[in-house]
Amino acid sequence: MPSPSPRALWIGGACAVSVLLIWSSFIVVARFSATRSLTPFDIAFVRFVFSGLVAAALLGWQARRGVHVLAGIGWRRGAALAATAGVGYCTLAYSGFFYAPAAHAAVLLPGSLPLWTALAAVVLLRERLTRQRVAALALIVGGDLLVGGASLARAFDGDSTWKGDLLFLAAAVCWSVYTVLCRRWNVDAVAATMAIAVGCLVSFVPLYAVGAALQWWPSALATAPWSEVAWQALYQGGLAMLVAGVAFTHAVRTFGPVRTTMVTALVPGIAALAAVPLLGEAL
Repeated sequence: MPSPSPRALWIGGACAVSVLLIWSSFIVVARFSATRSLTPFDIAFVRFVFSGLVAAALLGWQARRGVHVLAGIGWRRGAALAATAGVGYCTLAYSGFFYAPAAHAAVLLPGSLPLWTALAAVVLLRERLTRQRVAALALIVGGDLLVGGASLARAFDGDSTWKGDLLFLAAAVCWSVYTVLCRRWNVDAVAATMAIAVGCLVSFVPLYAVGAALQWWPSALATAPWSEVAWQALYQGGLAMLVAGVAFTHAVRTFGPVRTTMVTALVPGIAALAAVPLLGEAL
């Protein structure tokens, strides 16, 4: 694969910084959302409705101009991207915030991404791990054990933080697989984000809406304040999914999956420190 030009490196770097800022704020916002009205699946539903409708409108506008953004992806690849970075990541991550504090999410979500991405790259891309990378990944495992091990120890006293930790790790695995798939298929950033948004709109949204209407699962969509729903739609669906999705995928195409997730490993420190004054959580 040819080396990116200086201009491409600048754009990729700007995308990586954007992802760093959005993901740091995402952890604080998502943890705060757990104290409000909506359930984690409600938040995912609102996110997918907003981003899906925006994506569908953009795709329709492009199609009228003769541009078919998703033509090179195919429904199978699109479904895989939507299942990993869409339904899988969002439902698992949002559920985790209802059990564990922001500091745990900061360590176990973006902080463990380099670990899972490197392992996925070995399996899917046949990449080799150098000694230096193995040593770095071992430190990530140590950090995860320091966080998750303490939670497991408190589980015998009835504490449920460990549930959130496991959900965060599962969400990180989903995003790591998505990251490596984007690299393997060389998927365009906009196309990948559109595929995820539309895929979640046509799969998760109708199923969840019917289940909520028939009371198959708990939902607060009918009683939550409209201001809360609108905020979740704009932030989760617009900023965290569409903007961050395009920026992250473009950074992966520029720097590769492992290097990109190494940059996002800065998120734990930023998010954990921000949670102290904004959420009143102790480190």
